[in-house]
Amino acid sequence: MESLHSDIDARIAQLWVYPVKSCAGIDVSEAVLTETGLDLDRAWMVVDEHGEFVSQRDHPRMALIQPKLRHSDIMLRAPGMLALHLSVNEVEEPVRARVWDDVVQAYDMGNVAAQWFSDFLGAKLRLVRFDPEHRRLAEMKWTHGREVTTQFADGFPLLVTSEASHALLSEKLQAAGQGAVDARRMRPNIVLSGVQAHDEDRLASIVVDTPEGPVELKPCKPCARCQIPDVDPDTAQAGGAVNAALRGYRADARVGGALTFGMNAYVADGAERTLRVGQAVRGRLAFD
Repeated sequence: MESLHSDIDARIAQLWVYPVKSCAGIDVSEAVLTETGLDLDRAWMVVDEHGEFVSQRDHPRMALIQPKLRHSDIMLRAPGMLALHLSVNEVEEPVRARVWDDVVQAYDMGNVAAQWFSDFLGAKLRLVRFDPEHRRLAEMKWTHGREVTTQFADGFPLLVTSEASHALLSEKLQAAGQGAVDARRMRPNIVLSGVQAHDEDRLASIVVDTPEGPVELKPCKPCARCQIPDVDPDTAQAGGAVNAALRGYRADARVGGALTFGMNAYVADGAERTLRVGQAVRGRLAFD
C-alpha cells in the first residue's frame, strides 16, 4: 500500500549537549552542528582500568556530575567535590578505549581527572577524549549504506524527541501513581514542539531553517531504552517506574520488541551550521 504523507510545522524547543558520556546534560540555547552531532556532545567518556566505558548503568551517581560549558574549558561539579576543569584544547597521551563493540582511538585526560572521577564514583577510573581523527561509524544497516560518524554516543550522532512524547509518558506515570519526568530522563539532543506524541517516530526527514541555510537531519533508528531513564537525575536513585510505563505502550517491533523512546538521527546536510532554540522545523510524516 502506498504511504500517505503530511507536513509538520514545528520548532526546536530544547537543545541538549552531554560533554561527558552518561553525565548530566547541558540545556543550551544554541549549538554548532557537526557531522558527529552537536559540538562537544559525548566528546569525553569515563573508562575503567581496561579502557571499557562505564555509564549510569554501572554508576548511577554519574547523573549528579553537572558540566558547564565555558569559553575554553568545561567545568564539572559534583556533590562534595571541588570543581574539575577540562581544557577543550588539551589532552595527554593517546590510548584506546572501548564503547560497546567499537575500540576507538582516544586521549587520556591525565591523573587529576582520573582521581576526580575515581573519588566521586568509588572505583578506579579514567577520563578519555575522543580522537577527532578517528572515524567511528554508525550501523550502516540503519543509515541505508551511508557512512555516518559519531564520537562516544551509543550509536548515532543525534537523538530527537518531542515535548508531546515526554508529556504522554508523564501522564502514564502519574496515572500509575508515579511522578512526572522531563527531558533529562531520555537524554535527547533535540526536543521538538508543535508535533503530536511520537511523531518523531514517523518523520522521514527533519529540515531546520537556519540563517546559514537549511539543515537536514535524517531519523534512522528507534532508540531502544535501557535502565538509565529510571535513574532520577536529581538524586541518582534508580527505580523501575519509567520502564514499567514504557512497557505498556512502547514495545517496538522495529527493534525486536525493545522499549523505544525517541529517534536516532544523523546529519544529511548542513554540518557546521548553528541550531538554535525556536528555529522552525519542517518535515514529512509518513503513515503506512
